[in-house]
Amino acid sequence: MTGTEGNGVASKDSTFGDRRAWNCTIYRRDPIAFRCPAGTPKTTGWAGCLPFPILLPVMPERSSTVIHPTAVVHPDARIGTGCRIGPHAVIDAHVELGEGCGVGPFVHLTGHTRIGARNRFHAGAVIGDAPQDFKYDGSATRLRIGDDNVFREHVTVHRSNKTAEDTVIGNGNFLMAGCHVGHNCELANHIIVANGALLAGHVHVADRAFISGTCVVHQSCRIGRLALMQGASGISKDLPPFCIARGNNGIAGLNTIGLRRAGISTADRLLLRRAYHRLFRSKLRLQAAIAEARQEFAESALVLELVEFVATTRRGVCRDTGSRPGSPESVGAET
Repeated sequence: MTGTEGNGVASKDSTFGDRRAWNCTIYRRDPIAFRCPAGTPKTTGWAGCLPFPILLPVMPERSSTVIHPTAVVHPDARIGTGCRIGPHAVIDAHVELGEGCGVGPFVHLTGHTRIGARNRFHAGAVIGDAPQDFKYDGSATRLRIGDDNVFREHVTVHRSNKTAEDTVIGNGNFLMAGCHVGHNCELANHIIVANGALLAGHVHVADRAFISGTCVVHQSCRIGRLALMQGASGISKDLPPFCIARGNNGIAGLNTIGLRRAGISTADRLLLRRAYHRLFRSKLRLQAAIAEARQEFAESALVLELVEFVATTRRGVCRDTGSRPGSPESVGAET
């Protein structure tokens, strides 16, 4: 084969991690710089050189899986196609990793953990470790994760404490740096858990809830759909859907911005606002307010969702603490 400058004939020899060794015969105009056969004339023409191995980077196809040489992946782990596993990551035997996932440096995936497609695990995340529960007996409990979730730096998610239940993370959730999801928690879809927020065991969080930075949630609490916890707030009671948590076990009106972003109409927001006042700001006892709201707003599915959540609480619900001046709740108009 006739070479051109900078090109040559290559044949695959062996593979070294993310590099491959090739035996190449290089053709260049200057033979002095290479290992040339004895007696090769020093001319400016093309001169053949002895084959020698060089290392070239491999550009993987999108469908291939790339595992960094320093990662530790148990041979029994099931790794989907198109995954990228970074340096010093550890994936244990019973982990199932779906296609197209990204595992960053120093991530530990462990336990009986089943992970869906296109999830992203950033540096230092620990996913599927044993529950922090004295009752845990070491049995093969599980963690299930859906698709398209993001786990930022040093997020921890623990598997369940008994085989009858799983810890569950749904689809499209965003868990920011340093947050914790305890054993037996169930997170639905499109939830945001901001930096440093802590969810104790058995917490249930419904779709599109927003848990702000450094919030704390007591075990066995429920957080309703489209609810919002303000930064550094804490709850040991249930947080109703569409409401804003403030301080300790307090609520301060509806999550109006979140409702707008979710496409809830102005008419529905007004109905929710009236129902909120009936449930939490009237002088009625809670059970009487629930009964009246069921009758008055029987045609509104959103209002009934709020009412039934309150009616089925086992821990009690957060109490209304009033609205801040200037908010839609205090002004008395929906904007």
